[in-house]
Amino acid sequence: MSEPAVRPNETTMPLMPCASMEETLAFYEALGFEVTYKQKKPYVYMALRWSGFELRFGPAPKGLDPAREESGVCLVMVDAVAPYHAAFVAAMRRAYGKVLHSGLPRITRYRPGASRFTLVDPSGNSVVFVQRDEPDELEYGGSKKLTGLARALDNARILREFKDDDLQAFRALKSAVRRHGATAPAAERALALCHLIDLATVLGEPADPWLADLRGLELTADDRQRVESELGHLAGLREWLP
Repeated sequence: MSEPAVRPNETTMPLMPCASMEETLAFYEALGFEVTYKQKKPYVYMALRWSGFELRFGPAPKGLDPAREESGVCLVMVDAVAPYHAAFVAAMRRAYGKVLHSGLPRITRYRPGASRFTLVDPSGNSVVFVQRDEPDELEYGGSKKLTGLARALDNARILREFKDDDLQAFRALKSAVRRHGATAPAAERALALCHLIDLATVLGEPADPWLADLRGLELTADDRQRVESELGHLAGLREWLP
């Protein structure tokens, strides 16, 4: 009788900490996940399924603070991320009456053409949906092919989409607008100000100063077209633009 062989047919499943079974179940079931197994004793364990992937949850370590969002991470590799984001956004609207973009739980915003987005659950776990053909290398700090405000905009994109760090993106853009705004093309300044308005809203910061600056800009038809083509996914964009 031949010995069992190691074969390339393994399946891996993340086991993420669960700070509250009730809150975790409520969130994932609202998104359409199916519960395939759950138990509270002798320890917390849950198995959830959506489409072709599964998530598993176990006990939370002592002292876990979900608000720090350092709990666990799972990457879900897909052919195209946009349909997944659209499905979860639609489910949130049905369940909550709105899209959860801040706090816990939430879903990160999706920019058309982006290669990833993140679900953050009530326990502070991040489920990151990543497009398989995503570039292997990223230039943190902004592409070296760009300069001034354009480079800062690229850096903010990386911070938001790949590091899920809205606060650092906000700080970087504020600094860049102060340093480069006066000499930047109107379209770039408008893009930066729109991002600042959106980030301020997400972070609970005052957005009025950026909105006033944006409405004071003189934009050509081409400028407006560029801003709308790049940031058309922002719900309030048409109301912000001058």
